[in-house]
Amino acid sequence: MAIALVTNVITPYRAPLYRLLAERYGVEVLCFGGGQSYVPAWFGDLDAQLAAAPFSARRLDGPRAALRLGARYEAAIAPVAGGAMLPATYAGMRLRRRRFILWASVWAHPRGGAKAAVAFPLVRHVYRHADAVLTYGPHVSRYVAGYRGHDDDVFVAPQSVDAAVFGRAVTPAETSAWRVAHDLPTGAPLVLYVGRLVAEKGIGVLLDAWRTVRSTHPQARLVAIGDGDLAPRVRAASADGVHLLPPVGAADLPVAYAAATAVTLPSIPTPRFREPWGLVCNEAMHQATPVVATDAVGAAAGGLVRNGQTGLVVRAGDPQALADALTRLLDDETLRTRLGEAGREALSGHTHERMADAFGQALAAAGVH
Repeated sequence: MAIALVTNVITPYRAPLYRLLAERYGVEVLCFGGGQSYVPAWFGDLDAQLAAAPFSARRLDGPRAALRLGARYEAAIAPVAGGAMLPATYAGMRLRRRRFILWASVWAHPRGGAKAAVAFPLVRHVYRHADAVLTYGPHVSRYVAGYRGHDDDVFVAPQSVDAAVFGRAVTPAETSAWRVAHDLPTGAPLVLYVGRLVAEKGIGVLLDAWRTVRSTHPQARLVAIGDGDLAPRVRAASADGVHLLPPVGAADLPVAYAAATAVTLPSIPTPRFREPWGLVCNEAMHQATPVVATDAVGAAAGGLVRNGQTGLVVRAGDPQALADALTRLLDDETLRTRLGEAGREALSGHTHERMADAFGQALAAAGVH
């Protein structure tokens, strides 16, 4: 019998992992559709994703179909996200006495809202009784172990991106052409943000910090690549040297990272959100571009971005701290080089192969052979 991995869509950054899981363990990806906050609106054609998948993948028609998975699959792997799909998948496997593995990303208890209050006891039950747990990093493992009371069957699947895409050699001619294409002055220091333009990503904090940075570095530019509710506010800051660019595919991002002086992920915690990881950090590090992240970013809490070692970490929601960190990088080429090179070296433990290894460990711990 096969192993099911239940998810909403096949995002490009997960496809290499899913291919490895299919090859190694016979995993079949089941997609129930529907957007999550981290999935861009333009990535919405599930049928096209399924048709293009280089591994076994099919549509899963909602919670009722999830309840029947135990009749066909020996084990199921499912993430915390997905609303009713998580408890339905768990219940469906338990009805047939099949194995269930949780893929956990949350590292702080969500608060607020009647829906969350009703759902959390079910999720907490799954945390406690899943046969094994995969996590985004040690920060999530600590959170999960708090509910399970032990961590001997909790395995870190280190968050990874495609090194062949993001680590490719980018030439000076490419970065120069990219600057020209987006009306960015030659030689001007660039701070880059890539992601959703929403409050929980710390966009307001970044714009406040940027005014301070510009007071001492008037030639510097802040480039934001993305879209979201706060796009008008970002666009309105053009007089402060802020450039807003639309979302682009993964293949176009390495040049932007290589052109940047620094990359920042200024996420802030909210009652319902804590940045699970922040793959932008991995992407930038593949180009040896130094990263400034807040302590509300999973990549920092999980140990990839370590303050003063592989990047800079600042207190979330503090514009002055963010401005100071960005200014340090703009002022100190030696620091930028040291952090950038150390960040790239730190990625040796963050590969899709390592992720697949962790899935194998979780399957074995759950008794799946």
